[in-house]
Amino acid sequence: MHEVSGPNGQNKAGMLKGIGAALTLAFATGAAAQETVTIGAMHDLTGGLNIYGIQQSQALQLAVDKLNADGGVNGMDVEVVEYDTQSDDAKYTQYARTLILRDQVDAMFGGLASSSREAVRPVARQRKVPYFYSALYEGGVCDRYTFLTGVTPSQQLGVMMEWAAERYGDRFYVVAPDYNFGTISAHWVEHYAEELGGEVVGQDFLPLSQSNFSSSLQKIQDAEADVVVALPVGASQTSFYEQFAASGLKEDISVISTNYGSGNQQVVVSSEAGDGIIASQNYFMVVDTPANEEFVRLWREAYGEIEEPIISEANDTWNAVMLWAAAAEQAGSVESEQVIDALEGGIEIDSPEGRVRMLPSHHLMHQVYLVRGDDNHSFEVIQHFEDVMPAYEQQVCDLAANPGISEQFTPQD
Repeated sequence: MHEVSGPNGQNKAGMLKGIGAALTLAFATGAAAQETVTIGAMHDLTGGLNIYGIQQSQALQLAVDKLNADGGVNGMDVEVVEYDTQSDDAKYTQYARTLILRDQVDAMFGGLASSSREAVRPVARQRKVPYFYSALYEGGVCDRYTFLTGVTPSQQLGVMMEWAAERYGDRFYVVAPDYNFGTISAHWVEHYAEELGGEVVGQDFLPLSQSNFSSSLQKIQDAEADVVVALPVGASQTSFYEQFAASGLKEDISVISTNYGSGNQQVVVSSEAGDGIIASQNYFMVVDTPANEEFVRLWREAYGEIEEPIISEANDTWNAVMLWAAAAEQAGSVESEQVIDALEGGIEIDSPEGRVRMLPSHHLMHQVYLVRGDDNHSFEVIQHFEDVMPAYEQQVCDLAANPGISEQFTPQD
């Protein structure tokens, strides 16, 4: 493992202090377990994706802290072995093997980019170890040993496009990164535009390093789009919103996004650029639920005052750990096949976003929130869609009935 630093220079020891406190409490009250169970974590704690990876790591450790404070899993304390993948997909493959073969973990957690998930998935499948991927993604993955706790396009994109078409018009233009998240998401935009009786009037697939969007802005204007579906990631996302606002197009064309606000984008963009952007996800820090109030309180106790919003991937990671623990408790075992069978049986928890349930497709029934960015770097919830099913994944991924499936389906299949 690598020595890592958290936000504001907080070191790993500081990030783990909540876990230490929980273990101390269990021992002092005589509730200490005689054995431990070990889970593995791989997160982008450094490198270009660390704004996501650090919070995923903190959320996992917070969940483990809570489990241990409440008596562990099946009477055993939970220990974490974690590696910093440095935003490098190759290290995901390397550390997945290390976690299984050397550290002998009972489950693995982590990954942000779809490519990192695809680096881990074959290793988990070969060694038959449950792997939890906790980030919104392009959908369609079916694999007995992979569980996906983020939201999919069939849950967030369809409701957002319908809402936008009713208010702004149904001529959509897609700006997306040129890899599977962007290209498969664009297929979903075409699918829902057709369902709505609208059309996709243009698409731009751009490299992750894109910083100048003048050509795309000209194409959007020429196409006479009503709505831009903006899917850039990382630093290019901020650049796009700033240049779109500066171009004056924002006066006539609306912007919707499935991934805006999944990091700290609403904080780093200017007030002018962020005001009015529509986004939909299963979690925003402003969500008003008792479980989220408790989640935020625990976060502050463990990590101090929150200077940047808690992101959806943190909620998704918390959910993953708690669902694994609930399944292990129900199975009375941490053995892989028994835990997987319990998960497929419909484990449900009250999470920060609201109620979630694991389905035979290995995806979650989610709460979905439609929000509007304001000029104060925050969001206003404008609509809540309750108990939204991953309709497409439920259609193609019945892993309880067909456990041999190992594939990623797309709308083109």
